[in-house]
Amino acid sequence: MFFGEALRFSAQALRANPVRSLLTALGMVIGTASVILVVTISLTSRDYILQQVEGIGSNIVYAYYVTAGPTSAAADADYIKVADVESIRQSLAPDIVAATAVMSDFDRVLIGTRVRDVKAIGTDEYYAAVRNIDVDSGRFMDSGDITLREKVALLTDSLAERMFGSRAAALNQQIRLFGLQFTVIGTFHERVDTFGQSEIERDTILMPITVLRYFTPAERIDPMYVQVRSPGQVERVAARIGDTLESRHRPGATYRVETLTAILNAAKNISLILSMVLILISAITLIISGIGIMNIMLVTVTERTREIGVRLAVGASAREILMQFLVEAMMVSLSGGLIGILVGVAIPVSVNLFTDVHIPISLVAIAVAFGVSCLVGLVFGILPANRAAHLVPTEALRYE
Repeated sequence: MFFGEALRFSAQALRANPVRSLLTALGMVIGTASVILVVTISLTSRDYILQQVEGIGSNIVYAYYVTAGPTSAAADADYIKVADVESIRQSLAPDIVAATAVMSDFDRVLIGTRVRDVKAIGTDEYYAAVRNIDVDSGRFMDSGDITLREKVALLTDSLAERMFGSRAAALNQQIRLFGLQFTVIGTFHERVDTFGQSEIERDTILMPITVLRYFTPAERIDPMYVQVRSPGQVERVAARIGDTLESRHRPGATYRVETLTAILNAAKNISLILSMVLILISAITLIISGIGIMNIMLVTVTERTREIGVRLAVGASAREILMQFLVEAMMVSLSGGLIGILVGVAIPVSVNLFTDVHIPISLVAIAVAFGVSCLVGLVFGILPANRAAHLVPTEALRYE
C-alpha cells in the first residue's frame, strides 16, 4: 500500500465518524494552543519584568552609609559627601556615564486647601539621566542652577496637578519651601514605576542640592547613584566605589554598595522556573490528549476487526495495516495540532492588533508545538496500529 492510499483510507475512516474524530482532535487543539500561549505568556512576563528592572537601571550602582562600626558613634564626617561624589566622577570617569548625589528632607506646602508634607530632594543635573527621569513639561535643572544656587524646583506630575490643576499650569508658579520662594521650572515622573522602592514619592519636589544643603543639619548623601557604561563593568566599578569611600573616611565606617544585577538575575531565574512549570503543565495536557487518541484508535481497531481480516485475507500485508492506522492517528493528531497552533497564534495577534500591549509570538514555540503534535500521533498511534497489524486473519473474519 502506498502512502497516498493509506492517507485516503484514513480520511474515509475519519469522515465516517466525524463527531468522534472532532472530539478526539479537540484534546490536541487545547494542548497545542496551551503550549503556544504558555510560551507567549512566559516571554511576555519575562520581558516585562526585565524591562521594569532595566528601566530602573541595570547598569546602576548605588551606595549609602551604613554604620560607624560596633564601638563608634556615627559622626557627620562618616556620611557620603558631595566631595566623595566628585572624587568618584574623576577617578572612574573612563568607566562611568555619570554619578549623582541625593539629599532628602521634608517640608510642608499648601496643596489645594490643606497644608501637607512633601519630600524635598536635592540633587544635580545628572540625576535625570542616571535615574531615568522623564520631564513632561518645562525643563530639568542644569549646571548653572546647581552652581549659582538658583531657587528652582521640579514637581512630580501628580503633585503639579493637585496643586495647580495641570502640569503646564504649574510652570513658572511660585511655591514656598523652607521659608523661601521657589520657581517651578518643570514637572517629571519616573520612566519606569519603581512601586515606591525609590526615593521618589508621589509628593516629591526636586531642587538643586546646593540649595537644600542649607536646610539640612548635616551633609549626607543617601544614596549616591553611579551609572556604569556597560553591564560587564558593574561589579568591578562597585568594588572600586566601595574602596574609594572607605579610603576617604575614617576606619570603621561602613558603606553598602549595591547593584541591580542580583535582582536582574533573580528575575531571569524566576521567569525561567515559571516557564518550565507552565510548559510542564502543557506537556501533561498533550500527554492526556495522546492517551485519548490511543484509546479511540484501540476502539476503532476493535470495531473494524472484520474489515482488517478481509484486507489481510485478500493480500494486505501487516506493514500496510500498520501504516493505515498509524496514518489515521497522525491525521487526528496533526489536524488538532494545526488548529491549536492557529488558536494559539490568533489570541496574541488579536491583542497586538486591538490594544497597545505588545505580546511577542515565539516561532520556536510554534515549531515545538507542531513537532510535539507529530510525536504524540506517532507514539500513541503505534500501539493500536501494531495491534491491528498483528491480528490473525481467520480470527478477525470470525469476529462479531
